[in-house]
Formats: sequence, C-alpha cells, structure tokens
Amino acid sequence: MYKSLTILWNSLRLTFQELKVNKLRTFLSLIGISFGIFCIIGVLATVNSLKLNIQKELSSLGSNSIHIDKWDYKGGPDYPWWKYEKRPSPKYREALAIKERSHLASDVAFQVESNQTVSFGDIALTSAGITGITPETQNINPVEIQFGRYFSANEFSYGSPVAVIGYTNAEDLFGNPARATGKIVRLKNTQVTIIGVVKKTGTSITGFNSDQAVFIPYQFAKKIFGDENSSPKIIVKGKDNISSAALANELEGIMRSIRMLGPREEDNFTLNQISVLADQVSSIFDSINLGGWAIGILSLIVGAFGISNIMFVTVKERTSIIGLKKAIGAKRRSILSEFLLEAAIISILGGLIGLLLVYLLTLILSSLIGFPVFISASILLLAITICVVIGVASGIIPAYSAAKLDPVVAIRSK
Repeated sequence: MYKSLTILWNSLRLTFQELKVNKLRTFLSLIGISFGIFCIIGVLATVNSLKLNIQKELSSLGSNSIHIDKWDYKGGPDYPWWKYEKRPSPKYREALAIKERSHLASDVAFQVESNQTVSFGDIALTSAGITGITPETQNINPVEIQFGRYFSANEFSYGSPVAVIGYTNAEDLFGNPARATGKIVRLKNTQVTIIGVVKKTGTSITGFNSDQAVFIPYQFAKKIFGDENSSPKIIVKGKDNISSAALANELEGIMRSIRMLGPREEDNFTLNQISVLADQVSSIFDSINLGGWAIGILSLIVGAFGISNIMFVTVKERTSIIGLKKAIGAKRRSILSEFLLEAAIISILGGLIGLLLVYLLTLILSSLIGFPVFISASILLLAITICVVIGVASGIIPAYSAAKLDPVVAIRSK
C-alpha cells in the first residue's frame, strides 16, 4: 500500500514538472482530450437534460394515457392534414360511451380548447388559452393549486361560471397572483369568478403551458363556445398494470362501434399513445448522442496520440534515471505503473478542463432555454472513466518500453 502511494505521489510530482517545463507541448496534447470530453459529455448532458424534461412533460399528460383526437400527434414531412381535417371531432357523448363500455380504463376525460379574450378592467389578455375540462382531468393531468381552490363537483355538474387561472395570467391581470381569487373577469361577455391560481411551472417544450392557461368546467365552456370549433379531445387513462397497447386495442374497437364503421372502413380518429411519443423522443435523442460520440471519439484519438507522444519523449528524457532506478532494485511493474499513472493523470487533467467547459455550457443553456441542464453523476463517472482508459491506452507502449530497458544501457545513455 505504501509503495503504491509512493509511486502515485512520484507520478503526480513528475507529471506537474512536465506540465511546468513543457507547457506548449502539454497544452497541445491536453486540448485534444479536453475537446473530446467537451463534445461527448456536453452532448450527453444537454441531451439527457432535454430528454428528461420532455419525458417529464409527457408524463404530465398521463404516462399511461391515450388522447383520442381527429389529429395524429406524430406529425412528419408527409403529414396528411387534409385527411385529418375532414374527420369528425370527438364528442362528449363518445367520452361517456367509452366510460360505460371500457373495462381497462380508470378515467375518461373530455376536454375542449379555445383562444378567447379575458379582461379585467382595462387589462385584457387576447387569445388566452381557455381549456374546458371534466372532473376526470385532474386524475389524468393533475394541476397543483397555489392560491385558492380547485373546482367542486357541483361547479362541474352545473357549469358554473368559475375559473382556475395560470400563474402568469394571474400576474398579468392582477399584478399579484395571491390577490386573484375572488376577482371577476370577463370572458366572451360573461362574468367569470376566479377561484384558484395554478402553481408556477415554467416554460413547456410540448407546447402547453399551464402558467398561461385558463381552466373552466366543460359544461360552462360548452355554453360559451361549444364543441365543434374548440379542438375537442377525449383523454383515457388505463388502469394500473394495463399496457397502453392493450388499452389502445380496446379503445379502437369501442370507437369503431360508436361511430358504426364497417369492416372495410378505415378509422376516422387517432389514438395518440403518450408512451409511444415518449419512446419516439428517446430514439431521436439517441441519434443525437451517437453524433456527439462520433465527434468526441475523433478528438479523443487525436488527444491520445498527443499523450502518447508526450510519454515517448518523457521516457527518452528520463532514460538514465530509469536505468538508475532499476540498478538499485526497482522492478518492471514499478516503472510500468509510474508511467501509466502519469499518462492517466495527464488525460484526467484534460478531462477536467473539458468538464469545466461543459459546466459553463450548462449554465449558459439553463439561462437560455428555461429549464436546468445538468451533468448527472453517471455522466461524470463516464467522463472520468474515459479519461483513465484513454490515458492508460496512450501510455501503455511508452511505459512498457521504459519498463524493459536494460539498466546498464539506460545509465550510459546520458
């Protein structure tokens, strides 16, 4: 143990001496490792943060839920919007029929959306996102109330003119969101009482932001802007231990039966599985990760050759010292370990510089895109492992050549 610590200390001391004496040569070698680690860890950290954020937002839509809509959420370059436009919109009665017939669904919600003007005194929010919801929506896509309360059962049943408003909207209308509850706003010539404010959530990548939403009971929404022109959809959540595929198969049969489609008629609705969308997001980010690895590996190879070059020069410069060490009893493995450790330390130093650059990148991106970009513990461990492997691989040949030197020949080389 003592011998190993002595070798490590000597390696550290000699490595920093090399850094001090041969600054330019060492810098050119470190820059390859630093850039390689920056590319790999930078891409992994950014993509991992984006992936987790999007998956979190998708799970907020209901991880085991299916959105029945006339539109397909997948999109793509060949998206046949004209085909989906002609489809009938989901109906509230269809949601009730699914709730009655389905054996695999735990909750069935109906939702409508419309952009309307909401005003309070002289202040108006134009094109505010109004979302009409049913009681089951809170079980599928729950929102957390910061001030006030959520809708009561009677308010849902009777379509009371009440609303739960997003945090940003509350700030814009009333200044202080805490003062929003009890205030009366005007929505399409109807007075609406604010009963609650949703907790601030921040920017959403998926396109929906509860901070800028206004939630009202569906029965009230139906009175003021109806169903047809309000992007209606049915949201179905499966029971525990029920797969999305099984739920989708059941819902397809139920919807075809409700709409009385013949065996040869194609579906005039789309079952948008949130879990499938999450898998698609993962596959996209996996491809981006591969690109980061490809660029990073090329840089690491350049850095590895640089470290190997440093170690060959170091061995040549210390040949007589190596011979003297071997003459007084140093074993091959001690010489081998010393140079391998030195190579690994140089590589780790390059990796630390790369990690510092990645850290600065995460700070910049976090401020720009509105959610935290971070380096996870697993990614940090991966970076250190890569550095050690590159260092050992780069130094193995020079270290082996040093370890097998003949002590007499090595001493005379000076």
